[in-house]
Amino acid sequence: MAHVTATFDNGRTSSAGHGEVSPGEIVVGVIIGRASEFFDFFVYAIASVIVFPRLVFTHHDPLTGTLLSFAIFALAFVARPFGTALFMAVDRTHGRGAKMTSALVLLGTSTVAIAFLPGYDDIGVAAIWLLALARIGQGLALGGTWDGLASLLALNAPEGRRGWYAMLPQLGAPVGLIVASALFAFFVGNLSAEDFFDWGWRYPFFVAFAINVVALFSRLRMVQTPSYRQIYEQQELQPSRVLPTLRAEGKNVVIGAFVPLVSFAMFHMVTVFPLSWVFLFTREGPARFLVIEAISAVFGLFAIVASGILADRIGRRRLLGGSAIAIAAFSGFAPQLLDAGFAGELTFMILGFILLGLAFGQSSGSVASRFSRAYRYTGSAITTDLAWLFGAGFAPLVALILSSQFGLIASGAYLLSGALVTMLVLWLTNVSDRGKA
Repeated sequence: MAHVTATFDNGRTSSAGHGEVSPGEIVVGVIIGRASEFFDFFVYAIASVIVFPRLVFTHHDPLTGTLLSFAIFALAFVARPFGTALFMAVDRTHGRGAKMTSALVLLGTSTVAIAFLPGYDDIGVAAIWLLALARIGQGLALGGTWDGLASLLALNAPEGRRGWYAMLPQLGAPVGLIVASALFAFFVGNLSAEDFFDWGWRYPFFVAFAINVVALFSRLRMVQTPSYRQIYEQQELQPSRVLPTLRAEGKNVVIGAFVPLVSFAMFHMVTVFPLSWVFLFTREGPARFLVIEAISAVFGLFAIVASGILADRIGRRRLLGGSAIAIAAFSGFAPQLLDAGFAGELTFMILGFILLGLAFGQSSGSVASRFSRAYRYTGSAITTDLAWLFGAGFAPLVALILSSQFGLIASGAYLLSGALVTMLVLWLTNVSDRGKA
């Protein structure tokens, strides 16, 4: 087998006999994959607030229906680590192509099933079980879509540019939110309530399915080329069993999962939760707030870019610690702005997305570099799963329960707890400024 040079040399990675692989190609693959995943994520999240409480929880009041909808929303985060274990076994036995293809089939089937979901008035409690089953299917499938491209990008980042390369995969989040929010805002704003709840809400799920198909086949084409296969092998980005990985790399998995806790908690505090609060407790319709979310996400996108520049200048640990302190201060006053009308909502969202971008931009960091070579691929996947589960999976549910009982200040206390955990883990682990966390 031809030797592979797995470092970026003047912006390119060479693979003798098989052409060249540029870091730009990896960046494109990573961003496309992340954007498609986050678009799917936000389409479901928005529907959890404005559709499912009315469609499948019609026998409950709006608040209870939304809380139940958020409980089902969390199922994907619980299922995702199990999906990683399942599809890593497929990878070891049948190869990465088979893993991603089977994950694609499951993800597409689950997403389209939601688009065709009957309501409670049509089939009764079966609608709830079908929604939960489809959501679990999405979570399992997301565990299988881990392609290792983000790890490959981080491992090959040039010295002094690791912060920049670490933030690139995170750009998919605001892109996915902008498109999902704009799409739902269009249908909500231009259809009657009857038409929207009858068929309009279903179209974004068809779009999500189409985008996932294109994105996953694009990534599949990349990881199946001889050049990429050789680079994966040279970097030892091969699937290992989950339990041996946890035994060997448990400490690094915990660090990777809990250092970015505040950014993942913040993620839902400026996306899913405020939409639910405004929809339930103000007279404002969802269309205007979805537009505010899309505009604010643009600020978040630029903040993610800024995080890469800042991390390379002051160090990732300092940036994460400073962001956690800033979010802690934000949690003390900002949630109350959601009750302050349009100006308050806009201020909350823009400030929130700027802070989110600075923290989330480095939340993954170069986590792969912390793992020994034999466990990099599986260790990075498990760490990502657990970071989303502990940091974000139940955030909308907990924040809405607390806020509905004790007021918006309680959601700020929840966010503060995430900031304190991040600062504590940073202090305990003495994460280095470069290539860690």
